[in-house]
Formats: sequence, C-alpha cells, structure tokens
Amino acid sequence: MACLLETPIRMSVLSEVTASSRHYVDRLFDPDPQKVLQGVIDMKNAVIGNNKQKANLIVLGAVPRLLYLLQQEASTTELKTECAVVLGSLAMGTENNVKSLLDCHIIPALLQGLLSPDLKFIEACLRCLRTIFTSPVTPEELLYTDATVIPHLMALLSRSRYTQEYICQIFSHCCKGPDHQTILFNHGAVQNIAHLLTSLSYKVRMQALKCFSVLAFENPQVSMTLVNVLVDGELLPQIFVKMLQRDKPIEMQLTSAKCLTYMCRAGAIRTDDNCIVLKTLPCLVRMCSKERLLEERVEGAETLAYLIEPDVELQRIASITDHLIAMLADYFKYPSSVSAITDIKRLDHDLKHAHELRQAAFKLYASLGANDEDIRKKIIETENMMDRIVTGLSESSVKVRLAAVRCLHSLSRSVQQLRTSFQDHAVWKPLMKVLQNAPDEILVVASSMLCNLLLEFSPSKEPILESGAVELLCGLTQSENPALRVNGIWALMNMAFQAEQKIKADILRSLSTEQLFRLLSDSDLNVLMKTLGLLRNLLSTRPHIDKIMSTHGKQIMQAVTLILEGEHNIEVKEQTLCILANIADGTTAKDLIMTNDDILQKIKYYMGHSHVKLQLAAMFCISNLIWNEEEGSQERQDKLRDMGIVDILHKLSQSPDSNLCDKAKTALQQYLA
Repeated sequence: MACLLETPIRMSVLSEVTASSRHYVDRLFDPDPQKVLQGVIDMKNAVIGNNKQKANLIVLGAVPRLLYLLQQEASTTELKTECAVVLGSLAMGTENNVKSLLDCHIIPALLQGLLSPDLKFIEACLRCLRTIFTSPVTPEELLYTDATVIPHLMALLSRSRYTQEYICQIFSHCCKGPDHQTILFNHGAVQNIAHLLTSLSYKVRMQALKCFSVLAFENPQVSMTLVNVLVDGELLPQIFVKMLQRDKPIEMQLTSAKCLTYMCRAGAIRTDDNCIVLKTLPCLVRMCSKERLLEERVEGAETLAYLIEPDVELQRIASITDHLIAMLADYFKYPSSVSAITDIKRLDHDLKHAHELRQAAFKLYASLGANDEDIRKKIIETENMMDRIVTGLSESSVKVRLAAVRCLHSLSRSVQQLRTSFQDHAVWKPLMKVLQNAPDEILVVASSMLCNLLLEFSPSKEPILESGAVELLCGLTQSENPALRVNGIWALMNMAFQAEQKIKADILRSLSTEQLFRLLSDSDLNVLMKTLGLLRNLLSTRPHIDKIMSTHGKQIMQAVTLILEGEHNIEVKEQTLCILANIADGTTAKDLIMTNDDILQKIKYYMGHSHVKLQLAAMFCISNLIWNEEEGSQERQDKLRDMGIVDILHKLSQSPDSNLCDKAKTALQQYLA
C-alpha cells in the first residue's frame, strides 16, 4: 500500500513548493507599483543560489511578466533594473532555464533595454545578456540578427568598466568563425578594445585579451592589424608578451600565449621571432607541468600543438624544452593513486575530464613528431607509448580516438617506425577496426594513415591485404567526402605499387570499371590525380599491362582520350601520357595505341607542346612503341615515320633541354639501328 501513496505524497510536496512560489508571481500583478517593485526585490532575494526556486518561478510564468515590466514605458527605471537582475539570476540556473528565457524572446527585450539613458539599467541588461550568451544552448547568431546591435555595443564600451567587461565577454563567446570576426572587425573591435588591455580592472583586461584571441584565430586580416596597433606608445605584441610573464595570473599568461600563437599561425609574426621562441613557446611548455590544474595543462598542450604544427624548428625547440616529451607521459597517469588533490570536488571533476588530458597529449605528440625522425623515436621510446596510442584508438570519447589516430598518423611518416614499432605492436589491427565504423573526421585521418601502412616497404602491407582492406578502401572511394575519396584511392594506389597480378585483379574487380571512370571524371583534382596514379601502378610490368588491357583496354583508352582532350592542368596530362607510355610498354597492349589514330595524333601534338614535361612524357610513349628489339617494331616505326614523328625527333634533338634532347637522340638511334 505504501507504494500507492508515494505519488500523491510527491504531488502534494510539489504543490506546496509551487504554492510557496506562487505568491512571488502574484505580487508582480499588483496594481500598486511600489508593491510590484518590492515583489521583484523579494523574488531576487529568493532565487539567489536556489535552482529549485528558479525552476518553479519559470513554470509559474514569472518570465513573461518580468519581461513585460522591463519593457513597459510606465515602469520606473529602478523596477526595470530589478527585473533585469532577476532575469539574469534565473539565467544562471540550468540550461533548461536559459532555454525557457530564450523561448520568451528575452534577447530582443534586453537589447532594446540597452537604448535606455540609465547606466545602471544598461549594466543590468548587459549582465543578463552576458549570462545568456555564455550558455551553450544560446545560438550566437542571435547577437548578429539586428545589424544595429554591434555598433551600439561598441559605443557602450566607453560607459563603465562593467559595460567593458560584459560586452567583451559577449563578443568573445559569440565570435565563432570568419563571418563573425569580419563583422566585429569592420565595426572597429580592434580599435575599441585595444585600450582596455591597460584598464585598471583585471576582469576588463582579461575579457579584452580573450576577445583578441578569438578575433585573431585563423584570421590573417585581424592578425596583421593587431601587430601594428599601438596602446600608450607600445605595440600590442609587446603588451601580450608582458602579460605572459610568470608573475601574471595563469589565465592571463595562457590567453596572451594564445593571442601570440594565433597571430603567428596567421602569418603576422615570424616563427623565429623572439616573442615566439623565447616567450610564447616556453610559457606554453610551463603550462604542461603537473603543478598546473587539469584545464590549464589541456589548454597549454593544445595551444602548443597548434603553434608548432607547421614548423620543424619550433618542434625541435619544444622537444628539448623542460623535458616536454617525458612531461607529457604524466598526462596518461592522471589522477594517480597518490594524487595530491585533497579537494574531493576537484578530484571528481578531474576524473570526469581526465580523457581531455589524454587527448591533449596525443595532439601535442602528433605535432612534435610531424617532421623530425629523432623526435618520433623519442616519443615512441617514451614508456608504454605505443600501447597508450593503441588503447586510445578504442576509447569511448570520439575526440580521444581522433587525437590518437592523428598521433599514430604523425609517427607513421617514419620508415624506421613502420618497419619496427608499428609491426611489433600490430598497429594495423586496431586501425582496421577503427575504419569499420567511425565518424568521417576519424575516417579521414585513419585512412590517411593506412596509406602509409600500405607503402611497399611496410611489413603491415601483407596482413592488411589479408584482412579485407581492398573492399573497405573501394567503399571509401564512393564517399561524398572528397578527403575520403582521395585517401581511399591513394591507399589503393600504394597497394597496387609493384603488386602481384592477383592483388591488381582484386582491386579492379572490387572497384569496378564504372567506379574507376567516375573517379576519373571527379571534380576534385586530388581524386583525379590519385586515380591516374592507381592506373599507372596497375599498368606496370608487361604481363600485367597486357592482361589488364585485354579485359579493360577499350574503356581505359576512352578515359585517356577524354582526359587528353579535356581542360586539365599540366600535371594531369603528364600523368595520363605516362599511363599511355606504360601501355606502349606492353607486348600486345601496344596495338591498342597503334590502331588508334586519334591517340597517335595526340601523342604527336604533345611532342610539340610548349611544356617540356608533356614533351618528355610523349617521348616515352614513342620510345616504347619504336624500340627495335620488340616484335613488330619495323611496322610501328614506318607508321610513325609516315606521321612525321621522325621530323619532330630531329627538331627535339636540338632542344635546349638536355633531358629532352637526349631522349630524342636515343629514339632516333632506334631508326638507324
């Protein structure tokens, strides 16, 4: 029976709570304005730090009434301000609270409030807007819907330190991507915010700094402007350098380092500039130390990974700074059983976020090992490193899996490691598993790494082939994502290099000629180039050339014709002529060229082309067709002489290009022999 009573008891408790909250809402409708004001003030005191009370008031319809009072001309400024404060407090509750406020169209009402002449009311509206815009459920676009909002916010920056703090915080949270950066930049964000870096208020300085980090990220236009901005006679980069000194708060050091990193990556500061090599890089390495908080270590490692990613010299400097490679190994042991964390809340938080440390470590290892063989060796020799990466490939977090694959991909650029560590740990097995079922972003990196594992010197090539890789890769070539199509065809190209006839036949069968020709007409240039590379590798060694051309010759010749006639660049046409040269090297396959006058005319045309690369490729075709020691060479020579090829060879033997000249002379000797 007790179970039956449970629901009514719960309902009565809920109705009691709701009833106790109802009088707050009822007072908002009192005809006496003074009582309404007192009601709002009492509501403000009741909701501070009380999420249950906030939820109850929202359910009881307090929000529409508060917004009505906020927008009523008859309301006093004091009442409007108190309404904005209560709404801001409600927004500080759960994400559902924010959703409810957004559903009531709170943002347009608060933005309208910013037109008031009263500073206290403006600050209350901005504080509430700040809370709403910093919530993950609020779409940033709502800030940009009305074109008059951004210039008005810029104008309000000069009103008080609170308007400065809140507006900068709104900007830094709502600036997502180049479109937003451009809008803020065009409305004078740089000029309006720069002087705030010298504000007496730490909060204002911090929010201005955060603004610059989001404005500069991957944005050359903003970054180039920032380099030349003067504040009190000092250039911005110098101010950022001062802000990342050890005596400054960690948050300030990190954000300044981000600003300088983003400006460097955008090309506004050289990678060998002292402010990068001697200031920014060491600061970010410091952030990776185990003395720092988890989030600081994550941000430090990820920012450093981004800074050094394209520059081998910075990678070398970072690798020998403060034993960074060994320091990162601690990211995988956190929190340890003897953790110094005595704060239970902090420990609980860190246990939930420990995966972010692993992700950051993988990212930084990937950047460190991107180019230098010695650094890769050091990373792989770090305790249990390969085991950690292999474990990372099967983690539940997509971000950790992606970072682990990127790290492995970076290390797989080493011939030495492909032959040793990668083989010892059978890395290909978990990688093939990752490729079976993963989001596109992981598939792109994993398939790119597979390309390396399929190079002819890789011991993993054999077992990968046996595990059904051909079908998997042929499937990737049909993806809508061009990067996956490129990687699928690239891996097949590597697989076909110096491969046995059986592997080549498997590739052609699984890919199908229809798909091969779809790829040859792909709009993505990389896909086209790699498909031509695959064809070239398939058509190598005479027996293979003859076998493939006997079954697919007609379609291949059609494809070659189409490409040579099409609007393609020099590299594409060169590859296509090289395929023809391979066909011309076959025993029976030659006939497909010799009986095709259209193709012969095209070869002749390219022999006289203005580009030496194309002339050389056409020369290879001719040399293979007229080679004396092969059956039928006399007839082929005669036919080509009648076409005027010998005259062209004489002309090319006088070419200023020594390579072309030598090839032409060698070909002419075949006629004299």
